[in-house]
This record gives sequence, structure tokens and C-alpha cells, in this order.
Amino acid sequence: MQNTVGIVSLGCAKNRVDAEMMMYKLNEAGFKLIQDAAMADAAIINTCGFIESAKQESINEILELAQLKKEGKIKAIIVTGCLAERYNSEIMKELSEVDAVIGIGKNADIAEVVRRALCGETVEEFPDKLNMPLDGGRVQSTEQHWAYLKIADGCDNCCTYCAIPLIRGRFRSRRMESIVEEAKRLVRNGVKELNVIAQDTTRYGEDNYGKLMLAPLLHELCKIDDLKWIRVLYCYPDRITDELLDTIREEDKIVKYIDLPLQHCNGRVLKAMNRRGDKESLSALIRHIRERIPGVVLRTTLIAGFPGESDEDFEELSAFVEEMKFERLGCFAYSQEEDTPAALMEDQIDEEIKEHRAELIGEQEALIMNEWCESMVGRELDILVDGFDRYADCWTGRSVYDAPEVDPCVFFTVSDRKPAVGETVRVRITDHIDCDLTGEML
Repeated sequence: MQNTVGIVSLGCAKNRVDAEMMMYKLNEAGFKLIQDAAMADAAIINTCGFIESAKQESINEILELAQLKKEGKIKAIIVTGCLAERYNSEIMKELSEVDAVIGIGKNADIAEVVRRALCGETVEEFPDKLNMPLDGGRVQSTEQHWAYLKIADGCDNCCTYCAIPLIRGRFRSRRMESIVEEAKRLVRNGVKELNVIAQDTTRYGEDNYGKLMLAPLLHELCKIDDLKWIRVLYCYPDRITDELLDTIREEDKIVKYIDLPLQHCNGRVLKAMNRRGDKESLSALIRHIRERIPGVVLRTTLIAGFPGESDEDFEELSAFVEEMKFERLGCFAYSQEEDTPAALMEDQIDEEIKEHRAELIGEQEALIMNEWCESMVGRELDILVDGFDRYADCWTGRSVYDAPEVDPCVFFTVSDRKPAVGETVRVRITDHIDCDLTGEML
């Protein structure tokens, strides 16, 4: 009888692509993949270990599945991903119900690991993280009409608050030919929107080609027939070049949307983060991007409560948000992560103060997004249809301004015909509910 395997993938989109590659390996090996890990013979938790809240989510998921194993509903539990890579043997010591824990360098051998776990063997293996394959087949877990396209892994930026270089290792770019071929396969399978991802997409090619190659890669992707949208996520501000901006402006398939994580604007705080810039230079960069790409939508992420952030530093950050008016923004309270330089810094800030500052920025951004939504009323937008929302009793989709899973969406009604999922339709925006636009299909 064919053994069933279910995967729960937590954390970022990059981790999700890793899970999709493991699913392909399992499929090739003859396992039957099912959506609900709680109903499988073997449950894989592809964990996140980035910040404390993500680690706790991963642990809670393991504990829930462990209870099902005690009840005899699951035969084996396998832990993979960033938490496994970061804490390796500690996981099995703390969670005795786990049968296998493997580092990311073992991902290519996931089928063998599952077989051994189902046979009652305990597996703990953590080979060199650079053994993790960047190329290979995937079982797409997103909706058929959109997908992530991972172009690199690892990070060399070494921000003092971030454990990713410890977990993922040095920055490694994929070869351009391999990326383009994968993109073509995805499009042949029905993908209309590709979301380009890496820990730092703007560094792409620096290691393999000796120069920044994101712009040339995007030009090649734009040549793919039947691909409608290309979205660029996770751009590092220091490597935003005019060549990249001109490519985004000139290529019709690239949506005028840039994800630009800035983390802060105060020069002293940024220096402590091992990042460059200050309010003046970052403001100039934002203005330059907007001038170079008229109508561009900018998304950023910020950290509130970094060690040593004074009231004045936070006020400067708040003023920066008000002045720049980012169309999309997420603000997170600083998480003190062990084995990072920032965790050892003096002047750690009280948890309540950090959370309060992050909430204030969130409230401020909600007003800015509300103003932006008001400016969209009356406009007509192309909407990529994601499906029918039975709770809202209308259709839902996304515009070029909305990245999947992280941004708001567009709810719309239809009059004469039902659209197909993955189809692009024209919608007149008539109102908004919070940060979601509403309208009617033309």
C-alpha cells in the first residue's frame, strides 16, 4: 500500500519553494502526497526559525502533530527547514515524538529520510547547508495561476538582528538558464504571475557572473509567451540601480511594484543594524525611484524597538513614514535572536515599548493606505482573478499593486458572466473596506 505524506510549510515564500522541491522528490519516490498532514502516514513540518514568534508557531505545529501521533493517527514526524537547521539535535531532545530532524543540506534526500522514519529509525542528519539544491523539480503548492520563482539562497548582508546567514549560509545565485527554464515550465502549467524572490534579489548574479544581473534576468523572463506579470520582491536598497529601475519601467510584463525592506531610517540605528543610509539618503532614494518609475507602488518593512532606539529615533521613523507615504508597509517589533550581534547589545528595549511602537507605525500606515484607497475609487484596474469568496459573496483577485499572501486584495461583483480563476478582468473600483478595494467587473 502506498504511504501518504503531508507537508506543513511555515514562514516565508522561500521556505515554501524548498517544500515544493521536497514534494517533487517524494512524488518521484512513489509516495502519495496529501494536503492535510494530520491525515498522512508521515507528516513533515518545514519550519521557520527567523524570529521568536515564527519559532513558536513551528513548535506549536510539531506539538499538535505529536498529539495525533500519540493517538495513532500519524506514524512518523519529520522536522525540516530553518528551525531544524538552527537548533538541530536540540529539537529531538525536547520533542521526543519527533522521528527525524534534518538540516537544509539534507533536503534532496527527503524521500530516504521519510522511508527510514516510517521504518522506525531515528534520523538526525545535518550535512553542509550548501548541499541544499537550488535547482530541480517542484510540485506547485500555490494556486495554479501564480507562483514564486526563487533565484538565489543565503545572504551576505549580515544585518546584526538577523540569523539568516547563520541558518542559510552564504549568498548563492542560480544560473540564469536554469531560472528561465523553470519559469517556462511554470508558465506551461498555467502560471500567469511570477513573484521573483531571494533573501536579496538585487544581489542576484554577483557571485556567479561578477556583477549584478537581476535586470538582465528580468529581460529574459519577459520574453516568455503567455506570462502576464512579473513582480520583484525583497530588494536591498544599496543595490537599486538605474538599470534595474529602467528595466521595471520599460518592460510591460514587470509590474510597477517594488518590495524594498528598509528596516529603519535613523542613521545611528541603521549603522547598529550593519546597514547603510539615513533619513536623508533613503528619502532621496525613494524620490528617485518614484521619479524613474511614475506610479510605482512601494512596499517596505520596518523594525521598531531595535536596541538603543530612543524616543527621538522612533519619532524620526514615524516622520519618515508620514513623509514617504509607502503604499504597503509592515512594521515588526524587534526580536532578540540568540547568536546574533544585536542580541548582545546594551540598551535592549522593554517588550511592551517595542510592541507599542510597532502598533503606532501600523496605525499610521493604515491611514496612509486608506488615503491611497480613496485615490483609487473611480479608476479601472486589471484584476487577476483568484477565486470566489463565499463569505463575502463576491469574486476576489489582485491588481498589479497587490503581492500574493501579504497585500490586500480586490473584491468585485459580476453582472453577466462568471470569470475564470487565473483570468484577467477589468474592474471599476467603487469603494474600499479597510485596505481592500471593492468594485464591479466591466
